[in-house]
Amino acid sequence: MTSINLTQAYRLLNHGPTVLVSTRHGTQINVMAAAWNMPLDFDPPKIAIVIDKSTYTRELIEASGTFAINVPCRAQAEMVVRVGASSGRELLGKQPDNKFAAFDLPTFAASKIDAPLLEGCVAWLECKLIPEPHIQNTYDLFLVEVVAAHADERVFSDGRWHFEGFDDLRTIHHVAGGAFMAIGEAFTTRAG
Repeated sequence: MTSINLTQAYRLLNHGPTVLVSTRHGTQINVMAAAWNMPLDFDPPKIAIVIDKSTYTRELIEASGTFAINVPCRAQAEMVVRVGASSGRELLGKQPDNKFAAFDLPTFAASKIDAPLLEGCVAWLECKLIPEPHIQNTYDLFLVEVVAAHADERVFSDGRWHFEGFDDLRTIHHVAGGAFMAIGEAFTTRAG
């Protein structure tokens, strides 16, 4: 894992991957899948992401003011479906009491926030909530500032994704009903 210059953090999401949102408030942790996210600004880097008001993750985000965006890869597609099809709220008071333990998802510590980062992903963005109650409550849309960004240097370096030779590390894009597409072939133009 390598740290990414924050002015290039948008490049980790610019190609539209499905992401996993992880959060922590006190001793409560959760992770959920999210397909509707996008870079919003460069400096400071900002992201827009939709998080439904019925989710347990949203409850923890609103309480803590922070969360992480984890960018999973093709090798993690089945786990993304399991995480996305379950609710962390249903595990409260049970053993195990969170999705990380229930699905045996290894994590590691973030550098600037309390939310856990998920091992095996290819990029991680640590985010701080920009409070916008009207759009949060009306549209379930959250605006965040990226305070730290990291990527797997095997597939992201010099500000670019390069998946050649690492098919299992390609980012995934949710189509519907458990169906995904993996990011395809990269190419450049002479005008670029």
